[in-house]
Amino acid sequence: MDRRDSLKGLLVGSVAGGLLVTGCAPDTENTAEVADKPSLPGYGRTVPEQKHDEEVLAETFLNEHELETIASLCDIILPPTAEIGGANDAEVPVFIEFIVKDMPRQQLPIRGGLAWLDNHSFKLYNLEFKKLSVDQQKAIADTIAYPGKTAPDLMAGERFFTRMRNLVLTGYYTSELGVKDLGYKGNSPNYWDGVPQDVLDQHDVDYEPEWLAKCVDQSKRNDIATWDDDGNLLT
Repeated sequence: MDRRDSLKGLLVGSVAGGLLVTGCAPDTENTAEVADKPSLPGYGRTVPEQKHDEEVLAETFLNEHELETIASLCDIILPPTAEIGGANDAEVPVFIEFIVKDMPRQQLPIRGGLAWLDNHSFKLYNLEFKKLSVDQQKAIADTIAYPGKTAPDLMAGERFFTRMRNLVLTGYYTSELGVKDLGYKGNSPNYWDGVPQDVLDQHDVDYEPEWLAKCVDQSKRNDIATWDDDGNLLT
């Protein structure tokens, strides 16, 4: 099993515990708009829910630098393959921007974690994280990506990376691209030919010919059943 297949087993988990770091919030005037803000589909939302979604989409929280740093983390956590795109192809940074506005409790841990990451990167390489080489970024990630193996002074980074990994996987595998990657086809029509004959023989039972003709006739699989007033199946 490769690393990408292993990550599929981490889906739909709850977001990890809070990150106990603080960071200075960027100036409002430096906050950049998220490119190509998504429009939400009409998937059964109530009027108040639709209004809430519209308000969230109209807001901006993460600035351009933060989004670019998240994009760098996306390429580390779930990079594209030759067969299918990765987290950035699924626009996961846009998803995370939505989540931190929809769930304000995520804002301080994410912003503080990004500040911690840049601060740690400056200590090691005198550059902010997004400007490091891929190898340097991976080297930092390797020190905070494995709970139980993290140095005590890097625990804040571990908590942040775990949170980001959960968000990236959730965003990716709930996207159209991620569902395709999983190979999930959803409910689809098929043929049912009844209980296999060997199982019927094992239990010494069989179908009544009349019911077999009515219930396991594939030529009538799209017909709607009709019943008489006494509850007897007619066709």
